[in-house]
Amino acid sequence: MGVTPESLMGLVIVLPLASAALLLLAGRAADRWGHLLGVFAPAASLLVALVGLVSVLGRDAADRVIDVHLFDWIDTGGFSLAAGLRVDPLSLSFVALVTFVGTLIHVYSVAYMAKDPDRRRFFAYLNLFVAAMLLLVLADSYLLLFVGWEGVGLASYLLIGFWNDRPDYALAAKKAFIANRIGDVGLILAMAFMLKQTGGLTFAEVLGKAPDLSESWALGIGLALLLAACGKSAQFPLQSWLGDAMAGPTPVSALIHAATMVTAGVYLIVRSGPLYAATEGARLAVAIVGAITLLFGAIVGSAKDDMKKVLAASTMSQIGYMMLAAGLGPIGAAFAILHLLTHGFFKAGLFLGAGSVMHAMNDGVNIRRMGGLAGVMKVTWATFMMGWLAILGIPPFAGFWSKDKIIETAFIGEGWQPWVLGTIALLGAGITAFYMSRLFFSVFHGKARWDADLHPHESSRLMTWPMAVLALGSVCLGWVLALVGFTTWLEPSIGHAEEAAPVLAAPIITAATLLLVVAGAAAAWRLFAVREVAVLPPAAGPVVRAVRADFHQDSVNDLVLVKPGQALATGVALTDTYAVDGAVRGVGWLTIGVGRVVRLAHNGNVRSYAAIMTVGVMVLVAIVFAGGL
Repeated sequence: MGVTPESLMGLVIVLPLASAALLLLAGRAADRWGHLLGVFAPAASLLVALVGLVSVLGRDAADRVIDVHLFDWIDTGGFSLAAGLRVDPLSLSFVALVTFVGTLIHVYSVAYMAKDPDRRRFFAYLNLFVAAMLLLVLADSYLLLFVGWEGVGLASYLLIGFWNDRPDYALAAKKAFIANRIGDVGLILAMAFMLKQTGGLTFAEVLGKAPDLSESWALGIGLALLLAACGKSAQFPLQSWLGDAMAGPTPVSALIHAATMVTAGVYLIVRSGPLYAATEGARLAVAIVGAITLLFGAIVGSAKDDMKKVLAASTMSQIGYMMLAAGLGPIGAAFAILHLLTHGFFKAGLFLGAGSVMHAMNDGVNIRRMGGLAGVMKVTWATFMMGWLAILGIPPFAGFWSKDKIIETAFIGEGWQPWVLGTIALLGAGITAFYMSRLFFSVFHGKARWDADLHPHESSRLMTWPMAVLALGSVCLGWVLALVGFTTWLEPSIGHAEEAAPVLAAPIITAATLLLVVAGAAAAWRLFAVREVAVLPPAAGPVVRAVRADFHQDSVNDLVLVKPGQALATGVALTDTYAVDGAVRGVGWLTIGVGRVVRLAHNGNVRSYAAIMTVGVMVLVAIVFAGGL
């Protein structure tokens, strides 16, 4: 087969992977130019990705799913699996996001990490992160996806704990790594179930046979995949690691929250759509987990004073919207990916804006000690404002075209489901408007509250230009994707969605959403722009304290997971020490005792041997005579 644009997609992965390997192997010799290679790799991958994207766009819809064989990978006699890529609208959408936003974050990092002596190593880890995520979304099988899945986990551990000379940062990296390993159990179980029921692990084999699975097996696979997605995408109940992941440099936070890691769980669920179509229970579980998480993240974000942790809670909540949508069938899945792309732009812009503020405030993150920065950081203020309006869903900014569509879709269905899920999604929009406006007004407006020895200033162009590009995406990406029919473009990957009407008229839902958004933003303006913001947080009751402590999720995890795990490990250790090792030692002691007794008869004394033989003969004679009586 000749060389085609699709067959070159492997280069998208190889380029950043090779760059990471070279930067790590070259060591200090690459310190002067390592960051340049680090930027070049994702930029080159972006160019290759664009070639592949244009090629697939030129095909008929029925021909837009292309499986590219790379090499024979596993052949055990009873099972064989080739390594290959699936190039289709879904994977290409992710590749475009990862390479484009990733390149901007790399450019920003050149200036952000300029004074760090380990900048070359930082870019090596960034490229490893990008390569692993690209492998994850381009793999044509669950097993090869798992390789990228683990690569993302490794890279996140290295980057979150990049400044590991600080024990709390090293602990945060370990926490993220362990939480993701819990999720990995789900993906491993799912693959075991798939192999047993379908005989294969490629998407073609598993998803092709999904309609033939029994309800129980489909439910088991769907719930196992959901567990994996909860770990990687920080969804309830495995969300506790995400806030601590802010320990890494801010560009890492932007990459994790916008283009890589946390989006992997959404990809896994959407890619596995035919499996969830075969089980109503697992599909509903996905939607419920998303609904709980979007509300959880929004409430937690309202109580944080750490700028980056507010954005982390925001990501948790927005990914919750995507998970909710992914559990609503093909139409919801299409809007989940649409929101994932728009969120990738405005959340990356918000995080890079936060990094710019930190750069100006001597790494300060407490929003109570900021205020009035709009006057001295005009570019950062303007670009941050674009991301703020986008996440609020103000028309015509990007979030309006994606998040509001998810809210509308949540009201589709029968019985209690649309009313409960739709109401939660609607409330989440109002709370989002409040806490994101609280962040924006506390940082950029009101009275300046920073220390006198600080002199805030605008960041360099290497930092502001990427922020400006992302701000442009925050303004127009939503309506551009809607105009070109993005949801229709995804149909070869996720299936055709039948039109359905929500239980409330769409204009009513839109009006209610905008009303709640305006109310939330107005409340934040009154509390954090008009009124003076206290430098120290006011005394709070038990409910507010619980929210500030993330509803004590670490304590819950300690009670539910850590202590039982420690008890189990202690029990296993005691069993091993006193039962297994005791039995082995007992056999040894018995052997030694018998040997000591036998040794008494083998002392090397000839007269002792003669006496023993005489006694033996006498015993034998006695036995013979006794037998004859």
